[in-house]
Amino acid sequence: MAFRGWKVDALEFYEGLEADNSKTYWTRHKDVYDEQVRGPMAELLAELEPEFGPAKIFRPYRDVRFSADKSPYKTSCAASFERGGYVQLTAHGLAAGIGIYMMDTPQLQKYRQAVAGSAGEQLQAIVDQLSYEVTSREQLKSVPRGFDKEHPRAELLRHKGLIAWHQFPLKPWLGTAKAKDHLTTFYRACNPLQEWLQAHVG
Repeated sequence: MAFRGWKVDALEFYEGLEADNSKTYWTRHKDVYDEQVRGPMAELLAELEPEFGPAKIFRPYRDVRFSADKSPYKTSCAASFERGGYVQLTAHGLAAGIGIYMMDTPQLQKYRQAVAGSAGEQLQAIVDQLSYEVTSREQLKSVPRGFDKEHPRAELLRHKGLIAWHQFPLKPWLGTAKAKDHLTTFYRACNPLQEWLQAHVG
C-alpha cells in the first residue's frame, strides 16, 4: 500500500506506552502498533528505498539485561538505512538524522586528522550551510591531545561522532503522504555531510 502518513492513533499509542510501559498495555494495543505505527513506517521505507537504499525497522523490545530501567518496550518506532540515515516516530512526532552517531577508535582518529587538515575546511563549509542541527552523542570539553587548542575548527574536533539531526514540529502533514517529502528534503540537504564522512571516516 502507498504511504499516507501516521494518524493521531500512532502518537496516542506512544503517549499511552510512555505512561504504562507494560506487557498488558502492549498486548491490548498491539494491533494499533502493527497497523498504525509499524505499517506506515514499512510503507514509507519502501517508497524511500529507490533513492536512499534499503532500511531496517528496529525491534520494539528493549534489551534490559544491563539496564537499570527494566521497561520492556521502546517508546519509538525507528529505522536505519544501510547507506546511512535514521528516522523515528514517537509521541512527540517525527525525527530524522544522518551521519555517524558514535565513532569507534579508528574512525575517530581518521575524523580528527581530516578535520585538522584541509579536508576540514570543506566539512566546516558543509556544516555552516546546513539549516539543521549538527551534533554528536558525546563531545570532549576541550580539543583532544595533540591538536592546537586554538584550532579554527576546535568545536568539530571535540565531537566523538557527527550527525545532522532534526525534530520535525507536530503538523497536520504528519498524517499525510507529505511526511515523506519532508524526510526527503532533509536527507538530500544533508547528503554532502554523509558523503564527507564516508570519504574521510568510512
